[in-house]
Parts: sequence; C-alpha cells; structure tokens
Amino acid sequence: MEYFVEKGSIVREIWRKGDTILFIFAGASAKFALNKAVDWLYFTGKLPADPLGRLFSTVTYARNIVFSEKEAASKAIDKITSIHSAVESNRGSLIPGWAYRDVLFMLRYYSIASFEVLERKLTCKEKEEIFNVFYKLGVQMKLQGLPENFNEWLVMRNDHLNKHLEKNLFTIDLLKQYKKHLGTFRYKLLLEAQILVVPQQVNKLLKLGTFSFLRSAMILYKFFCKIKIDWFLKSLILPEKYKNEIRALDVVPQNF
Repeated sequence: MEYFVEKGSIVREIWRKGDTILFIFAGASAKFALNKAVDWLYFTGKLPADPLGRLFSTVTYARNIVFSEKEAASKAIDKITSIHSAVESNRGSLIPGWAYRDVLFMLRYYSIASFEVLERKLTCKEKEEIFNVFYKLGVQMKLQGLPENFNEWLVMRNDHLNKHLEKNLFTIDLLKQYKKHLGTFRYKLLLEAQILVVPQQVNKLLKLGTFSFLRSAMILYKFFCKIKIDWFLKSLILPEKYKNEIRALDVVPQNF
C-alpha cells in the first residue's frame, strides 16, 4: 500500500507524538494571530468562538494526512481546498495566495522547531524530507508560487515573515479569546511554549521575550515521560474540554 508519507519518514516521527503536536499548536496560535489575512478566519465566526478547537482541527487534519494512504490523503486535501473555495464564494473574494503558502510554511517550520525543542537537532537531509512532504501537499492543493527546494523556502519564508505579519485589532481580540478559553495559568504556559518555538519576527511583534522557564522544565518533563507519568502532568494543565483530543494525539497510528 502506498502512503502519502512513506513509513520511516522523519515527518511520521515528528507527527506521531502528542507533545510535538502541542508545540506545533502553540507556535501556530501565535502565527495565526499575527497573519494579515486573519480576517478570513473571522469571517465564518468559528475562530473567535472556539479558537482552540479551530487550531486543533488544523493540526489534527494535517496529522491525519501524514498517516493516510495516498488516495485517502488526496481526498482529504481536496476537501480542504473545497471548503476554502466555499468560503471564498460566500465572501465574494479570493483568499490571497500568500496566505495559503503561509499556513503551509507554518506547518513545515513548526514541525522542525518543535521536534528540535523536544528531541534533537535535525539533519539537513531530514529537513529536506520535511520540505518535500509539505511541498507535495502544496502541489496537491494547487498552490501557486511555491519554492521548489529547501533553500528557496528559507528565503521566501523570511520574506513572508517580514511582509505578512502585523499586530492589529484581530490579533488583540484573538489573544483575548485564547486567554478566555485557556484561563490565566494555561495561557501563561502557552506563551512560555511560544517563546521556545516562534521565529524572531513573531516574538518581536508579540513581545514574548527570550526567557522561558519551560526550557529548564523540559529536563524534568522528559524524566516524567520515561517513567510514564507525563499524562498525569498533562491532565493537570490541559483544558478538560480537549483532553480526549489531546490524548488521541499520543495514539501511534497502526500503519506507523
């Protein structure tokens, strides 16, 4: 059977662990808030009503594609394209091409950054492999203007970060929604996680700072993972509403 991402791929290694996905989620929450096209996410009202659910659905959908058989993954990607087309039709305008690329770039970047925070540094070959998987995803979505290799992507991604991020009224409102749905303590943890993974441009706009106590806490957490009590710790700090979804992220797919 042919899969969208081959067995043994570093991409599967990254996306099979709930901890890594939670850091991807943390980084994505910052990037979504600053994206100049965030008004599109407000158009349907789903993002401000349930920002955590909206972000979880994004990363969970990506994870499902990573572990899907090739034909099933293609259908899932086509469905994403169809949903976006419907939103464009309802609004009477087109989502900017750069906004599509930004989401793709975001998933690729945070896959790398999150894994390196939690596990180890990736090799150049592994980073190329990550690039190729998400390039294939972009091609399937019929996105235009995609960089064709890893080095081109680094240049284009930096250009996107400088051109397409801003802190505006949508940003302020979305951050308030994060805090409302997470609570003060969990929101603080989100910010601490963001410090570890977001690029410099994002950190500067959100004024996150450079110190995160999570950097030191990682040593203790990894020990908890080894003795299999990490879920108890998660159960104390994660929102009750999403515990089932988060627990499901730690279930290794059968085809891994």
